Amino acid sequence: MLIKTSLGAASDTAGYIQARLPLLPVPAIPEIRLHQAQKSSGLSRFADNGEHSPYWAYAWAGGAALARYLLDHPEMVAGELVLDLGTGSGLVAIAAAKAGAREIIGTDIDPVALVALSLNTAANGVEVTGLLADLATADPVAADLIVAADLFYEQRLAEQTTRFLDRCLESGAQVLIGDPWRAWLPLARLRLLADYAVPDFGDGKGGAVTRSGVFALKPSQRMAYSV
Repeated sequence: MLIKTSLGAASDTAGYIQARLPLLPVPAIPEIRLHQAQKSSGLSRFADNGEHSPYWAYAWAGGAALARYLLDHPEMVAGELVLDLGTGSGLVAIAAAKAGAREIIGTDIDPVALVALSLNTAANGVEVTGLLADLATADPVAADLIVAADLFYEQRLAEQTTRFLDRCLESGAQVLIGDPWRAWLPLARLRLLADYAVPDFGDGKGGAVTRSGVFALKPSQRMAYSV
């Protein structure tokens, strides 16, 4: 797949990822291997395009916890149509596939993330449909389960994400969230399902272990009253 990046002309992004980001098991989730960034990977070449930071190159704490939870509790996804919101590396989507989901859609706003998703799903022997889209203001997606990890690190994004997830709840979907208790989590609306100690490779601290929760999103009071 050819993607326009700051490398200049059209670049073989898939080849670059394969050459510079080794395929390694995810700590705490040895069942899954991902192309993961190293110090020599040169990710600044992707960040310099001014559009999207290369979040897809790391296994973040929320995604690691949520992936671990799905693998440990396959009954949550078995036979279901799953939407992975902000899929990034595809870690959670791959876990859903391995746990027996009927179909998985991984959506992201970064086209390079979808290249990484394709490589990572192939490496793990599973199928995930990649969707390049910003769903923050979109209609709810016809899915049985929405999974969202590491999307509450910034206020505006957290609020947009919560509104989208509310629309999905109203349409009948269930929602699971993975996050290491970041500031903008809607904690009053969350039911804690599990708590994990996992490395957070996106924290800039070399993958220091941190606590990360898996939560079910409960309907808002407005939604509860309307039932």
